[in-house]
Amino acid sequence: MGKKLKTRLFITALIIFSGLIFPFQSYSEPGKIKNIIILIGDGMGFQQLGLLNSYAKYAPDSIYKDRKRITAVEQVMQAGVIGCVYHEAANVLVTDSAASGTQIASGKWAGSEMIGIDEHGSPAETILEKAKKMGKAAGLVSDTRVTHATPAAFAAHQPRRTKENEIAQDILNNEVDIILGGGLGYWIPEQANDKESEIYKILTQKTLGQVYIKSKRKDNLNLIDEAVQKGYVPVFTREQMNKACGDKILGLFSYSGMPDGIVQTLNNDNPERSFPNLREMTIKAIEILEKNDNGFFLMVEAGQVDWACHNNDTGTLLHELLQFDTTLDYIFQWVKNRNDTLLIVTADHETGGFGFSYSRMNIPQPQDFPGNNFPGEKFAPSFNFGTHNILDRIYNQKLSYFGIMREFDSLPKPEQTAKMMADIVNKYTDFPIKEDEAAQILEIERNKYYIQGHDVLGAEIFPKINDFKEFYVYGREIRTGILGRVAGKYQNTVWSTGTHTNAPVPLVVYGPEEISSRFSKMLHTTELGKLAADAFIRQ
Repeated sequence: MGKKLKTRLFITALIIFSGLIFPFQSYSEPGKIKNIIILIGDGMGFQQLGLLNSYAKYAPDSIYKDRKRITAVEQVMQAGVIGCVYHEAANVLVTDSAASGTQIASGKWAGSEMIGIDEHGSPAETILEKAKKMGKAAGLVSDTRVTHATPAAFAAHQPRRTKENEIAQDILNNEVDIILGGGLGYWIPEQANDKESEIYKILTQKTLGQVYIKSKRKDNLNLIDEAVQKGYVPVFTREQMNKACGDKILGLFSYSGMPDGIVQTLNNDNPERSFPNLREMTIKAIEILEKNDNGFFLMVEAGQVDWACHNNDTGTLLHELLQFDTTLDYIFQWVKNRNDTLLIVTADHETGGFGFSYSRMNIPQPQDFPGNNFPGEKFAPSFNFGTHNILDRIYNQKLSYFGIMREFDSLPKPEQTAKMMADIVNKYTDFPIKEDEAAQILEIERNKYYIQGHDVLGAEIFPKINDFKEFYVYGREIRTGILGRVAGKYQNTVWSTGTHTNAPVPLVVYGPEEISSRFSKMLHTTELGKLAADAFIRQ
């Protein structure tokens, strides 16, 4: 046998032997990306991750205390690469989710509130659409509405994000294989609003009475029926979702947004729970999508991080971050032993200008302190820097600020008093407020920025907020921002706005090093979008 032939046989045997000892779950060539998963924490800046990290590390009763106090975010950061994303939309300083989502999805600049349309007004092909052209499967998962700005940006093309009826049609026509989230109202005919109608009865039966039946459409298109004709299996409850088979699933589990993070936490172990959580929807999506031999694209949105921040609601924010983190935990466990999948974890913008801060209220009393540098002296900080037990008290919140306002508004008018507001807040949170503080939440004033016919600013009366009022835009929902200020002094938390900021947001990427290393820098959302699509195209 010749020397060259012996060498070749030896190398071949070595490769086979190595493969037996170190098997991979996937056998794609190194650097060839078969699957891409993007997990977006809507409105999740570095400071929101700071809340999650502080809770995990320092809360005395943290749910992470038996997990070495390490979040899934930290695990992925340790294993992957870290970057930073700025996200301004075309020609403006601050983005909304529609423009930012479009920029991530397409790699092209977009105008404010545009869905899947570039800054010149033309449709912008998205990474999801490119994946479908390559024969891959595609999925969208959100705990808001599947027609909401972020998921819509990956599969629809509309001039305004408010066109959710049209967005639903676009998503369906794009034949996104897995669609899971809220927003049933945009998929059912207007006739369903008649409780005596046949369609109302059919939908009530199909949803097992677990989803509020009300249409947001102005026509009688039944997109559920159209989906069935296209081969989708429609599901409306957690059990239906778990049992669903086939390659295409349309899951609509609520009339609008899905139950918030606090509701999910309180019902996590409830065997009667009819609605899935973000992790469960993601598990189902991957279970179906991975059947495609060509691979898949999946976008998962923890969208209610943003909603909690718009409401300046720290307790709900923490629970939304926990939903985000447990979802990431599953994704990372699925991805980490593969060499064919790129995981991108990021946000579309920051919401609320959130942070912990020190204050002049409740200055700690001087105390004895060990060590050689405190002989005869007391440890006496000049300000209140916040104690770790605050984190457990934030976690203990039992109803969102939005839910608190809804409960208050459901009372007869004579009972809508400051005392009753304080009672409701104190019932559901660990930070009691006083009656005079509750009265601040109920103060109103004329809307200085009234615009007749405007969706939001068309209200002549607004809640009265005394600072940065121009940046609290959502009418009666401003009351949650006032509550956030009242509670903030007890929580050592601060909020600067009821809308978005242009603060850069986190980027964490895990996958083959030759691909993931390209993301380890400061990127604009358009650059992020191009790099993500390029990971597919380079095949």
